Amino acid sequence: MLDAALQPLQRRALTPIARFMVARGIGADTATLTGFAMGIIALLFIANGAYLAGLSFILLNRLLDGLDGAIARLTRPTDRGAFLDIALDFFFYATVPLSFAVADPAANALPAAVVITAFVGTGSSFLAFAVIAAQRGLPASAFTGKGIHYLSGLTEGTETIAFFVAICLFPGYFGEIAIGFALACLITTFTRWVQGIQTFREQESAS
Repeated sequence: MLDAALQPLQRRALTPIARFMVARGIGADTATLTGFAMGIIALLFIANGAYLAGLSFILLNRLLDGLDGAIARLTRPTDRGAFLDIALDFFFYATVPLSFAVADPAANALPAAVVITAFVGTGSSFLAFAVIAAQRGLPASAFTGKGIHYLSGLTEGTETIAFFVAICLFPGYFGEIAIGFALACLITTFTRWVQGIQTFREQESAS
């Protein structure tokens, strides 16, 4: 929901850092893979109850996730890089609630399962729309200005980061925060279903 408003600010903030990295030969794929490694380290810390350390690596993961796109725009974006970025992002998202389930299975396993299920809903609606929109030749800029087609929603990247920050700062309330966020994700999934159906119906009627 907040991504569209914050993306211009993010790009302005990250572009100088991206230029610095490009000047030193650091490519977008390197940033993507390094960010993924930071996410896995976060999983290990959180699973062992070191929530603030885990949060620091989550934030590093998110920083590098923004930088890989900034680097790509300064150099040459590739389909391989876009695929790697989105594939690793979706995997990383699922590891965060999983790590809380590992840290305290009795209290956190069920809420973590609910959140991961909700992530499947948001992720599948995101990717299903992207695949069909690309097949129909719909321009990505008509929806987000990114290199991949997708519909916006109540829970996007900014809201997901806020969720991760909240559960790391208040791990004792993981269950309550997770269920609340999962409900927001389910709303996003439903609205994307509706928007996707309407978009493709209009395209089919026009063709």
